Amino acid sequence: MTDYPTLNFPAIRLRARRTPKGRTEVFDRVRGRWLVLTPEEWVRRHIVEYMLSECGFLSEQIVEEYPVELNGMAQRADIVAMGSDCRPLVVVECKEPNVKIDRTVLNQVVRYNSVIGARYIVMSNGIDTFCYEYDGEQYTPQCDFPHFE
Repeated sequence: MTDYPTLNFPAIRLRARRTPKGRTEVFDRVRGRWLVLTPEEWVRRHIVEYMLSECGFLSEQIVEEYPVELNGMAQRADIVAMGSDCRPLVVVECKEPNVKIDRTVLNQVVRYNSVIGARYIVMSNGIDTFCYEYDGEQYTPQCDFPHFE
């Protein structure tokens, strides 16, 4: 498998295979399909597994590539986790490890959340992870990744 950096998430076990063209694919157990392993997908797989194993989410509560329409344009949030009320609780934006989590990324996930309406937003490149809680008016930094409530 291609070498990717160690992330600040627990190590995970991936089901992987090599395509005839030499690309590495990993199995996404939430969506039930094979995906090309890219640096961003490496981060997404770690975050999804963390949400399942450490945060108490069930795979049925996690939606990857969640559709978001902004100004008439179709976009997709990387991960949205639903709460027990079946409403979005957490929206996560994943970036590859060499992408800095900055104001641009924050603005992106806040735009998504203006449509989604989740209580928490999370941004991560696997190395740096930031979480904010939204109370309907403002975003407040949180020190922990949100756990299912």
